Amino acid sequence: MASNEYGQPVGEPVVGWQPRVPVGPVTLTGRTCRVEPLGDGHIDDLYDALVIDSPPQLWTYLSAGPFTVRAPFEEYAARLTTTPGWAPHVLVPSAGPVAGRAAGIACYLRGDAEAGSVEVGGLSFGAAIQRSTVTTEAMFVMMRHVFDDLGYRRYEWKCDALNAASRAAALRLGFRFEGIFRQALVYKDRNRDTAWFSITDREWPALRTAYESWLDAANFDDAGRQRRRLALPG
Repeated sequence: MASNEYGQPVGEPVVGWQPRVPVGPVTLTGRTCRVEPLGDGHIDDLYDALVIDSPPQLWTYLSAGPFTVRAPFEEYAARLTTTPGWAPHVLVPSAGPVAGRAAGIACYLRGDAEAGSVEVGGLSFGAAIQRSTVTTEAMFVMMRHVFDDLGYRRYEWKCDALNAASRAAALRLGFRFEGIFRQALVYKDRNRDTAWFSITDREWPALRTAYESWLDAANFDDAGRQRRRLALPG
C-alpha cells in the first residue's frame, strides 16, 4: 500500500493518466449482432419487439412502461436520445427470427471522462433475444469498446436491488457486486434501493479472453447451441 510523506495510506499512483474521450454513439459489430445508435428508423422494430411481442413484466424495473399504445413508447424512446449524457443503442441480431431488426435497447450513461468511468443501463431486451448469445455478445462488444477503444478504467452496472434477474445477469457477465445504495431513487411512485456492480480495467483482460473463447464459432453447433458455458474468472 502506498503512503504519503506523513505516513498516511493513499491510493496507488495512476501514472500518466489523462481524461478520456466521452463515450458516445458508436456502431459495434459482433459475430451474432450489431449494436448501433438508436434512431427514428428503429421505432417500428422496437415497438414490436419490446411491446407487442414481450410481456409487460419487461418494464417493471425500468423508468417507464409498460405500454399499451404506441405514442407513450415513442416519447420514451425520444427521451432516451435527448437525455444529457445518455447514448442509447439498439441490438440488431444477425440471424434468427428477428434478424436485421432492432430487438433491444442498451445505453451508455453517466459517463465521467475525467475519471474514466461509464455505466451501461436502460437495458430492455425483447423476448426473442432474452437469454441468448446476442445479448451476451452485445454486452461484450459494448464493454470492449469502453476498455479497449477508449481506455476507461471502470464500467458500471446498476439496478433496482429487488431486480433479481438483473443482479444475476450482472454477475454472469463478470461484474462484481459492490453494495446497496439505500433509498437511492424514487420511480413509479416507489422507493428504489440500488445495487451497484462494476468491472475495472485490471479485471478486463482476463474477462475479454474468456468472452472471446466462448463466443468463438467453434463453441456453437449448427443450431446455435453452446457447447460449453460462459465461464468468467472471479
